[in-house]
Amino acid sequence: MNCPGKPGQLINWFLCSLCAPRVRKLWSSRRPRSRRNLLLGMACAIYLGFLVSQVGRASVQHGGPAGKGPHQSRDAAKVPFPEIPLDGTLGPPESQGNGTTLQPNVVYITLRSKRSKPANIRGTVKPKRRKKHAMASLAPGPETLFGASFQPQEAARAADAEAPGQVRAGNLAKAGERPWRGIQGQGVRGGGVDLQLPQAGESNIRIYSESAPSWLSREDIGTMRQLADGAVADLRPAWSRSGARLLVLEGTARPSVPTCGPSPCGLLKQPLDMSEVFAFHLDRILGLNRTLPSVSRKSEFIQDGRPRPVILWDSSLSPTSNETHSSVKLTWGTYQQLLKQKCWQNGRVPKPEWGCTEIHHHEWSKMALFDFLLQIYNRLDTNCCGFRPRKEDACVQSGRRPKCDNQDSVALAHIVQRKQDPRHLVFIDNKGFFDRSEDNLNFKLLEGIQEFPESAVSVLKSQHLRQKLLQSLFLDKVYWESQGGRQGIEKLIDVVEQRAKILLTYINAHGAKVLPMNE
Repeated sequence: MNCPGKPGQLINWFLCSLCAPRVRKLWSSRRPRSRRNLLLGMACAIYLGFLVSQVGRASVQHGGPAGKGPHQSRDAAKVPFPEIPLDGTLGPPESQGNGTTLQPNVVYITLRSKRSKPANIRGTVKPKRRKKHAMASLAPGPETLFGASFQPQEAARAADAEAPGQVRAGNLAKAGERPWRGIQGQGVRGGGVDLQLPQAGESNIRIYSESAPSWLSREDIGTMRQLADGAVADLRPAWSRSGARLLVLEGTARPSVPTCGPSPCGLLKQPLDMSEVFAFHLDRILGLNRTLPSVSRKSEFIQDGRPRPVILWDSSLSPTSNETHSSVKLTWGTYQQLLKQKCWQNGRVPKPEWGCTEIHHHEWSKMALFDFLLQIYNRLDTNCCGFRPRKEDACVQSGRRPKCDNQDSVALAHIVQRKQDPRHLVFIDNKGFFDRSEDNLNFKLLEGIQEFPESAVSVLKSQHLRQKLLQSLFLDKVYWESQGGRQGIEKLIDVVEQRAKILLTYINAHGAKVLPMNE
């Protein structure tokens, strides 16, 4: 017997030489067949069948019909796998002599990546541009908010095309930097000043959801849009120590000489007074509703062109004195006596000897809470006796700082009521200070206060103050951008949140009551 040369054939030959004699011996012996011998015989029989099948397959591969192409008789040992480039590309199919091509044995698989829908954060993601009709629906009427149509100045458009790095005319609505001028049309009074205002279809008060925040009323939104987008009919100086000016806006009335009353007006203040806009939104979120609507506006008709706060001019306010800008004359000592008498609380009519004014007792609690969060000192602490002032503070510049020995005689300022509603206060001149450190907070503002409004305290405890301020301040596009976007707004909110924690600690430590004050 010839010994096979290949390793596989050598193994098969060895097993066959062992199994065949043993099987023959088992079946020819006289001993009884045990179960072990039976299993061994069956295993050998199965293996012999496997060998027969292998021999038949090998004969088919080597002795195939000649009708098959030459590519079927290639040696499998020489080419074990098809040649596929590592870079993922495939070369052209091989050409045969008879004009046919050899198609590669390749299966193409297309993988489609699953698209993930981006998260839509309310108040921070602007949707697709569309026509906005919210202006007419939220405002009292289209003529009240917009009395003029606008078009860009051709000269300014040409200048933008030549100046490198400037915003082109196609992106004017986003940048908010383009000059605009009023043109004659429906609701436009001729002879007005040449102004630079945003496009009529792109309001500076942006509302991308179906409705405005719940703490802002329909009248608030209408007034905000009027102050931010309304055409200016006249600009007049207002009597103010801060150099504020009065904007006379176009309204439904068309007087020959635009004046406040027939036409809506806004008080245009200095850029350093931008905290008045923050104060307005904070007042609405806390449920106090004592400030006048305020927005930011780029006043290009002023030389510097910087954003400035514009506060609604309310003609229903009671007349004030020139010294204290208050409709009620009060000193610090008289004010402390009023807090003890609790004038008009629970519907109780005060006695004449109590010396009460027409202002309800709860109004002082709301003012104290509001002033402490923003550290407004120009109402209850005009001489800056409750903290260490800076050189640029008004009390230092006017020389009132040393007058803290007899505080009972110090007059309160900016205590204003409405003519038809003398029970409630109107908070004016709400310039806050966010750079006051925690060890220099003015706790004198809380002196004598034993009750605090439940609506405001509940918001401070709810951990939702930051979310609501971000959502509310985002509406004012000019203010949002002037403070450095969300990053700058977050820093301001950090300060107010920290002061809110200190105020809550103060309330608990002094045993002050938290009462509903929605009379």
